[in-house]
Amino acid sequence: MQQQSYPVRFSVDYPDRNLNRVTTAFRIFVAIPILIVLSAVSGAAGVGGQLFFGPLLMILFRQKYPRWWFDWNLELQRFSNRVGAYLVLMDDRYPSTTDYPSVHLDYAYPDAERDLNRWMPLVKWFLAIPHYVVLVFLTVASVVAAIVAWFAILFTGRYPRGVFEFVEGVIRWQCRVMAYSFTLVTDQYPPFSLAP
Repeated sequence: MQQQSYPVRFSVDYPDRNLNRVTTAFRIFVAIPILIVLSAVSGAAGVGGQLFFGPLLMILFRQKYPRWWFDWNLELQRFSNRVGAYLVLMDDRYPSTTDYPSVHLDYAYPDAERDLNRWMPLVKWFLAIPHYVVLVFLTVASVVAAIVAWFAILFTGRYPRGVFEFVEGVIRWQCRVMAYSFTLVTDQYPPFSLAP
């Protein structure tokens, strides 16, 4: 019997090639322009630019999730993940504001009446507290892993596959928790797992 996968799917294509050592060495400086763009876009009302209160109220009172709010949240989360993957050295191509060459995030548009319990948005953020606690430690570990990868890329030109999969798993976990507790696209509780 096949286990159903979580409705939020995230992956990064492994760079099976030599990465650019110069842009890797100076990544934090090279990323400044795209970080300015991301901070300008994510300064909108909500959780890091995510539209949260509008969808919460619409689901609660009208059992609707306006499509344009969903699209905004999905595209902002995709863009944020492209920038994040670039910062943790998973890709040496500068993050695009429109294309997704190697960072993939997707989740289905929910039918609010059928797929979402109208009262759950009031408590999802609270129910996700165990995830926040675990993610604090995993995020610290992924930053350490990215530093290890930085040295590996500088000396070998390659991102160690095991480190890459760990960092990818942490970002996947973050995406699932964000989709559940703040983007409000699923009522399925996120798994405590780095796996796809």
